[in-house]
Amino acid sequence: MPHASPSAARPRFSEQFVPKLLTVLREGYGTSALRADAIAGLTVAIVALPLSMAIAIASGVGPERGLYTAVIGGFLVSALGGSRFQIGGPAGAFIVLVAACVQTVGVQGLLTATLLSGLFLMAAGFLRLGQYVKFIPYPVTVGFTAGIAVIIFSSQIKDLFGLSLPEGEPSALAARLGALWAARGSVTWAAVGLAVLTIGVIQGIKHWRPQLPSLLIAVTLAALAAFLFGLPVETIGTRFGALPQHLPVPAMPDLSAETVLAALPFALSFTLLGAIESLLSAVVADGMSGRHHRSNAELVAQGVANVGSALFGGVPVTGTIARTATNVRAGAHGPVAGMLHALFVLLFLLIAAPLAGYIPLAALAAVLAVVAWNMAEKAEFWTLLRSSGGDALVLMSTFLLVIFRDLSEGIVVGFAIGSLLFIHRMSQTAELREGLPLAVEDHADTGTTYEAGQERDVLVYRIAGAFFFGAASAIGTTLDRLADRPRAFVLDLSEVPLLDSSAAHTIEMLGRKMQRRGGILYVTGARREVRKALLALGLREPHVHYRATIEDALSNLHESPGT
Repeated sequence: MPHASPSAARPRFSEQFVPKLLTVLREGYGTSALRADAIAGLTVAIVALPLSMAIAIASGVGPERGLYTAVIGGFLVSALGGSRFQIGGPAGAFIVLVAACVQTVGVQGLLTATLLSGLFLMAAGFLRLGQYVKFIPYPVTVGFTAGIAVIIFSSQIKDLFGLSLPEGEPSALAARLGALWAARGSVTWAAVGLAVLTIGVIQGIKHWRPQLPSLLIAVTLAALAAFLFGLPVETIGTRFGALPQHLPVPAMPDLSAETVLAALPFALSFTLLGAIESLLSAVVADGMSGRHHRSNAELVAQGVANVGSALFGGVPVTGTIARTATNVRAGAHGPVAGMLHALFVLLFLLIAAPLAGYIPLAALAAVLAVVAWNMAEKAEFWTLLRSSGGDALVLMSTFLLVIFRDLSEGIVVGFAIGSLLFIHRMSQTAELREGLPLAVEDHADTGTTYEAGQERDVLVYRIAGAFFFGAASAIGTTLDRLADRPRAFVLDLSEVPLLDSSAAHTIEMLGRKMQRRGGILYVTGARREVRKALLALGLREPHVHYRATIEDALSNLHESPGT
């Protein structure tokens, strides 16, 4: 049966960048699909409104910038992206990075970093790097997400309790907790009551009426309570003033050499986190819907969305897992739902923005506290902690570095440790077996009778498993010792699925040693990909002789006894 070529299994280069919107429209888009997308878009917009403002405030910028991001970024992600259901906008995972960026380089520097990140994401998509994000180990993503959840929750304690910190809130977790504890005497009990009310309403609706927009209802009730009872709590209006009722005129951020250099580290962090977060969100949508996203098209769209967000004064854009899942559950048909969600948020900005001024900050802090609790993946965290020492090491390294050091550092170190553990495990799967008895067993029906030990000066060994640098040293040492005595060495690679340059070098050294001693090395059973790799690295005659099977090599020896 003919095998399809590897290139036939992969999408063509151009097809990888076709937005899913065009795919949906080609399939035929009628009124029923539009109705489904409109309902889903409105549902997601209701969830996105309070979240976008809360995330922006927690990130150290005005709430209007969160709405700009949801409108511009959300529309572009859905219109150009490679996922049918992805919802783009500001994400809780970025809160720490954005806040640090604002503190370091200011809002203008944040816009510059967002623009640069967009360009980097576009480049990553066009370079087809989206497929490699899947190699992030699962313990890294769980540890990273749990660490982000802890940081988000700690950043909301001030507003949850209505605390006063005249000297500002430290960014480092330990220092922040110390400052919050020192300010415990300034608790505003009205803020605590509103926070408890908000959390109680959210959890109650999720339990008894999960189809209702719990976040919006809870925030609205808290705002009504604060207004009707004249509660002495801080609101969006008292801290930020009235929200603008329009989108700003697009403007280029500061691209001076000094600002670009200062913003570059944050841009790289935004790029790494944005790629991971958006593609993980797309994978979640695939699992819920049974569809398949185009990772490279998604990265390009995320890049364009970040450029657009920067031009309109927004914050970094990424795919948002919770809102994307809400979109799928709400019955969305395709990307039009995400585009309509952005238009509904814009409609709120144009018509009802003044009402946002009455929202208590304690209520928005409660919303983010619930978000942090839900995103922590507690069950997965404890399962990985108990599963194996290696997974626990990767998990805790990522988790602790994210909390106490830096998000990007946590991802990089967690990935590095996970990779080393994987290499160690893979190296243990490769083994060297004495292959002469296997030759008899494999070919018992051919009538050839080679008995183990019959050819004292001919050794037959088989390597089984991935043969790469992790296993090359140990196997190479054994092969070198064995090559001291035979006139012929048959090395069977029929059970080697892959081979790298380190392994090829090991085989080359074996062949050279055999040649110096007047012997000959046969490589048998090599798959086409393995043999191609060996030939590409220079393993040709007279150092190595290739045969299809062990028997072919042994027959060749008997036909040419002088070799």
